[in-house]
Amino acid sequence: MIQCVIPCFTVYLCCIVVMLHIFASHRQILDTSRYILFAYMLINDTLQITSSVLLFLFSMLQIKLSLVLCIPLLFVSTATFQSSPLILATMSLERYVAIFYPLQRPAAWRSDRTWVIILSVCVISCAYPMISYAIGDVDPAITGFSTPVFCTSGTLNSSPVQTLYRAACNILFFTVVAIIILYTYVRILLETRKMRQDRASVNKAMYTVLLHGFQLLLCMLAFTRPITETLIVLHKDWNPRDIAYFNYFCFILMPRFLSPLIYGFRDQALRRHIQNSFLCCSKKRVQPCVRIKIQKNLLVSQKSKLGFGFSRIQRSVYSSQKK
Repeated sequence: MIQCVIPCFTVYLCCIVVMLHIFASHRQILDTSRYILFAYMLINDTLQITSSVLLFLFSMLQIKLSLVLCIPLLFVSTATFQSSPLILATMSLERYVAIFYPLQRPAAWRSDRTWVIILSVCVISCAYPMISYAIGDVDPAITGFSTPVFCTSGTLNSSPVQTLYRAACNILFFTVVAIIILYTYVRILLETRKMRQDRASVNKAMYTVLLHGFQLLLCMLAFTRPITETLIVLHKDWNPRDIAYFNYFCFILMPRFLSPLIYGFRDQALRRHIQNSFLCCSKKRVQPCVRIKIQKNLLVSQKSKLGFGFSRIQRSVYSSQKK
């Protein structure tokens, strides 16, 4: 089970590192608000996947952690999980603003002010786990921050109030994001029927918003875990740990892998830079061979020219002596 998670996580990290390297090495890409938000989404999803993989490995290996290590890990995992749909909503709104306000763009949506939106998303995402931990009752068995516990949210606090709060917040988050994505998609779709000029860019924005809707569906697969666990238990006689691994891999890990990668490889500019990044090593290996061949050809041509010139000199000397 672990042998499948770690290779997938390694491949994902390699792709994310390549994309972030492209953003760092091509500063002109970061002059666009859309790419700045996408870079933030890559960092957020990387933190979310890293923390969730660690929590999953600790759970599968039955490793206990102290609260000093467990609480920050759960905090990062929960905050980044809630931040993902908010980033999708802001990216859809950015496409909406770019289409309907191309010349009079609000100050917050300019590339040099995008940090205001990112900071707002971070504050909202971090407020969710802080309130969640504050309203619940601590398990009486936990006596201090050095107490070793299984690092799960249910172990720390499983009160009914906290469960209700999580369900209400999740429904609210995803409903608001779904309404925003649907609204921006419909408005851009109606705009394509009105505009005759620059129709290609509007269609591209419409497909981008539609892709954000697909990414939101991938994020919502995480909430199908209780349903799938019930169905699997009813129809299959599986080990509970195998069921937990199957649900984590299929409905939490793989959607998080696919969501940023699909968006990144779909963009033409990023796809071109990614191809150049992966091919640069092969080009560097090929170029020295080509240079050696060119140098050999030049030496051969120079030798032939010298030999031809030397033969002409010999013929001229021989003819002069003969005369």
